[in-house]
Amino acid sequence: MLPLKDLVDSIADKLKEQLVAGSQLYGKKNERVCPCKILRVMQKDAETVSYVVAWLDESNNVIERAEVSSQDLVQKKPPFSKNILKSFVRECTYRNAPWVLHDKLAKSHGISTDIPEELRGKVSFNNGLVVFTKKRKHEEESIKYPIDDLLVKPSPDDPVFSSRPSPSRDFNVPIHCVGDLLMVWDFFMSFGKLLQLSPYSLKDFENAICHKDSNVVLLVESFAVLFRVLIKGDEEYYAAVQDKLPKKITMISWKDYLCKFLEMIKIPKLRQYEATIKRGRYSYVDVNAKLEIFCELVNRALDTAIVREKLHEFIEQRRVLGAAKREEAIEASAKRRKEKEQLKADSGSTCGENGHDLDQDATASADNNHRIQNGSIRKNRNSETESSTQIYALDSGIKHSNLASKMSAEKFDSELNQSAVCGKVYNRKESQKQPMGDKDQSEKSYEQRRQYFDREIEKWCVRTSFLGMDRYYNRYWWFYRDGRIFVESPESNEWGYYSSKGELDGLMSSLNCKGERERALLKQLKKYYGRICSELQKKSKDLLHKTTLDDSVVRRSTRVRAPPRKNPAKAFIRYVNKWKEE
Repeated sequence: MLPLKDLVDSIADKLKEQLVAGSQLYGKKNERVCPCKILRVMQKDAETVSYVVAWLDESNNVIERAEVSSQDLVQKKPPFSKNILKSFVRECTYRNAPWVLHDKLAKSHGISTDIPEELRGKVSFNNGLVVFTKKRKHEEESIKYPIDDLLVKPSPDDPVFSSRPSPSRDFNVPIHCVGDLLMVWDFFMSFGKLLQLSPYSLKDFENAICHKDSNVVLLVESFAVLFRVLIKGDEEYYAAVQDKLPKKITMISWKDYLCKFLEMIKIPKLRQYEATIKRGRYSYVDVNAKLEIFCELVNRALDTAIVREKLHEFIEQRRVLGAAKREEAIEASAKRRKEKEQLKADSGSTCGENGHDLDQDATASADNNHRIQNGSIRKNRNSETESSTQIYALDSGIKHSNLASKMSAEKFDSELNQSAVCGKVYNRKESQKQPMGDKDQSEKSYEQRRQYFDREIEKWCVRTSFLGMDRYYNRYWWFYRDGRIFVESPESNEWGYYSSKGELDGLMSSLNCKGERERALLKQLKKYYGRICSELQKKSKDLLHKTTLDDSVVRRSTRVRAPPRKNPAKAFIRYVNKWKEE
């Protein structure tokens, strides 16, 4: 029942007290502190514990053994940091207050899932969910929302909640493999330029993985770019293939590079497919194994200096753009403040000319404008801060760069000068010559610049947006490159997706703001609503267009012997890597 911080503190204290065989630490020897390793723990009685230790030299070689007491041992640092413990607790549990382990984890470690004695009568399990026992009326207390979602009860003042739409699950890959499919595809799309791999859709990648052909160009090109990264940045893989394989990765030699990788990582369940791949029968490999191999390659590539440097570049570019965007927001706020003061001054001069009654009306009007504009400023500044939080959190100590702001503004000018606004070509330099009173044009200019920065920041994004969780701990992800919202079950073994604006609206109207998780999820959905709807509608139009093309393939005219159009469902077969290094 403890809060996460207190639970982690408790675990950390126990880890310090309970030393185990194999732990390396320090001990007191001849009035000196020397490195040692625990060989055996000796429990003499309920309170007394001693340890058999091996004293180590500078090279960690054993030089002597001895029995010491717990008072003679010194831990210079805990075995795990508290941040690691926090992550571990979150990953192992599917709810808090009380903390409940995932069933599979509890069974594998022989941990009882029965309700502890001290909680009996207070909580109960119902279909895997923890339900708190209701209090009697005289014991009821006023509830302050939000609270844990599973504690929220229906109330007469609740709005009418719609039934939550069921996510689509028409995947070609097994449903438990969807997470790996998304992770690998998102990596390729995020680092496509670095890898020199031109983009392809998630659907094309899924179809290619399931295709019964051993030499699908899309997959071969995806494998090849990973092999090149490992050859450049992974010493172990470079040594494994150097002077042993053809220098050029081709439609024939790629399988040899893959077999060398499987041989190197030594994972038995994947190495069993090595002989199959060598014989040129990659299509016979299980879909789950195909994705696991890709995951291993991606994780290995992420550890290379080449990819890590690119990650730092992404972070820095987002930081620079975020700083420039914030400066724009500050400038816009200052301009609004100046306009408000000017309006107030104009109102004051008008009052002097038109008498006392007019003075009261103008003052009320100015005060009203003051409140409206200040509210608008605060709202805009808060929204800018929220959108840049991720960037500033990464590098909060670096101040805004005027040069970066200037460079971004110049780039924006060149782009915006060619864009159409209300049927006219908008020129920012001409707009700057307009009088300060032209408020509408100024607002348009600021809004366009804000949208520009949002687009540019999105280009440097390498992380998929985690939107939040519903009351049952289902996780919601938005893959903006694909457009759909994906739903992941608490155990990560089931996936679904929403692909229309109607489904998104249905999801939002089913969320109860009295619950902590659903309130946070709804907040994120509202924040990204416009962009998500835009991507969903775009995807719907593309799907409609593809369906029309599919129909044209089926319906062939008997009068006109024109060749049928290419089937979009087979687009992955026609993939060509346009960014490939020759």
